[in-house]
Amino acid sequence: MASVSFEKIAMSRNDDTWILAAQCPSRLGTVDVVTRFLKERDCYITEQQSFDDRLGERFFIRTEFRPLASDFDAEMFQADFATRAFEFEMDFELTPPGRRTPVVIMVSKADHCLHDLLYRYRTGQLPLDIRAVISNHPDLESLVTGHGLAYHHFPITPETKAAQEARVLDVIESTGAELVILARYMQVLSSEMCARLSGRAINIHHSLLPGFKGAKPYHQAYEKGVKLVGATAHYINDDLDEGPIITQGVEPVSHADYPEDLVVKGRDIECLTLARAVSLHLERRVFLHAKRTVVFTR
Repeated sequence: MASVSFEKIAMSRNDDTWILAAQCPSRLGTVDVVTRFLKERDCYITEQQSFDDRLGERFFIRTEFRPLASDFDAEMFQADFATRAFEFEMDFELTPPGRRTPVVIMVSKADHCLHDLLYRYRTGQLPLDIRAVISNHPDLESLVTGHGLAYHHFPITPETKAAQEARVLDVIESTGAELVILARYMQVLSSEMCARLSGRAINIHHSLLPGFKGAKPYHQAYEKGVKLVGATAHYINDDLDEGPIITQGVEPVSHADYPEDLVVKGRDIECLTLARAVSLHLERRVFLHAKRTVVFTR
């Protein structure tokens, strides 16, 4: 199939705002250290959310702001804020307007989540810079190369798992990918792989777990007469499908829905839930701490 070049539509939302995301131990003055600094630097706050976890004694804050001065110096801003934040043991990240995050997508044979991500990438709904797509099957190569993207087919068997994961990691690191999206990648990652990708790999799976494991979960759910199907998007960890949850989605079903209807609804909610999780991550709305997440929704 011939390669086709798609023009991505520029994102218009917040195209002139910066994002400052930070977390630190709960201390008096944590909001003030951010807002006062921005005022002193002539930066206008357009959105701000914060949360103090009284059980974990941890404070989280996300601020969108627009510099009023035309000569805004991001490097000087970061250096000066680092000095101010040091007193509060505050970890922070500054994200410029319009930044597209480098990502690698991993898939197997199911294509619904990949189709959805590619559409949102092409139309600019998600600020992605897709560096490569990796699969353990060749089936989706024409779809990916048709978007002008690199496709890597790395077959895997129990005997070649370590070598295959080494090749995957090589692509991730060599492309500079900051996020890995497992868009229905149907392989269990090794403990070593999970550790290497901690905090920067998002997985999607149906929310029928742990009740309906294995093949044809929606058919199993139909036999039990479930009334809800759903999906969970989470960061990966060494506990299979039990990493820190970013977002979940549900869809009601009834006795009139047959197994194939549940499958269709399940695929739709998987696409939407994964896209939401990726969007929240890219907009620095997700804070990972210990085994939980703090998520500032719009």
